[in-house]
Amino acid sequence: MKSQDFFLALDELEKDKRIKKEVFIEALESALVIAYKKHTGSAKAVEVKLDPDKYTIDIIAYQEVVEVVTDPDTQISLEDARYIDKKYKLGDKVAEKVSAKDFGRIAAQTAKQVIMQKLREVESEIAYSELSQKEGELTTCVVRRIDGKNVYVEINKLEALLMPQDQVPSDRFNVGDRIKVYVKKIKAGTRGPQITVSRTAAGFVKCLFELEVPEIAAGLVTIKGIVREAGYRTKMAVYCEDGNIDPVGACVGNRGMRVNAIVSELGGEKIDIIPWDSDTLEFIARSLSPAKVALVEVNDDEHSAKVVVEDNMLSLAIGKDGQNARLAARLTGWKIDVKSYSNYMKSKLTDAQSEENIGDETLGDELSDETAAEDLGELD
Repeated sequence: MKSQDFFLALDELEKDKRIKKEVFIEALESALVIAYKKHTGSAKAVEVKLDPDKYTIDIIAYQEVVEVVTDPDTQISLEDARYIDKKYKLGDKVAEKVSAKDFGRIAAQTAKQVIMQKLREVESEIAYSELSQKEGELTTCVVRRIDGKNVYVEINKLEALLMPQDQVPSDRFNVGDRIKVYVKKIKAGTRGPQITVSRTAAGFVKCLFELEVPEIAAGLVTIKGIVREAGYRTKMAVYCEDGNIDPVGACVGNRGMRVNAIVSELGGEKIDIIPWDSDTLEFIARSLSPAKVALVEVNDDEHSAKVVVEDNMLSLAIGKDGQNARLAARLTGWKIDVKSYSNYMKSKLTDAQSEENIGDETLGDELSDETAAEDLGELD
């Protein structure tokens, strides 16, 4: 069969979709073999070859040269083969073009189905390939449907799932909304790529700062650590080697413009931006911001720290339901026990009294030993 229009259409498809026509030709050749066999009811070993240079579609049947023919569809005798060409010998394959009447219509229908299917597959593969490079990054997507508490969004023509646990408590969505999400995980599935996105991950806030703060994007300011309880509070430690740049000020921005834009995106979530310090005591003290810390004592063996604050700072240091202290512990990696100054001094006084009592008891034991020795001396 000859079809110039068909191959020209493949050329146009290649230009528009940037998908090489060889991809379609390979899929078409396999599909047309199946369609031909169904159309003719033949069990012959056939091959369909598409030649884009000559604009031809050829159907070629193959028969194996054997001594005794048991299957006429797939076998040919040596005598018959040599009648076609004297060079044939046992085991050779005899190829013959087949003229398929009325197969043109079937071929056209099959070609249309295959091209559409292959087009969807290839576009999905391209989108998946592009998106897989964005795992762990921020992207903007469109809400396509809402099923109960699950929100399905579209990214690069692919569907992604925003589960309830990945939504901030203040989030409210409508179909058609454009929202920012953090690409949490992408994995291949039997029905295409499975993509989960999040607005509660600490990485979501990190990416927002990278987007909003040029100094972070340029690598001048480094985010050393970030922890979060979504919808309530985020703690972030930042650092800059250049002493002329204030890392906290860069993140806050002029009159708080930069951090306020992020707080607005997060629905009013509090953000503590802390200057990172290599000194453990100093970093632990700073991590309890906005509370002011009076004293920090660490136990390296237990990797724990005792933090003392003024009495009026205790509730601020601990936070509602222990949130501030909990986030500080996660940010620093140390167990943190917060005490008020008055309770700390009471415990110190109690410890001192205990040591004094132990000293008195030890002295009493020593005197008793001396008395006993004297008594023994008198007996002698």
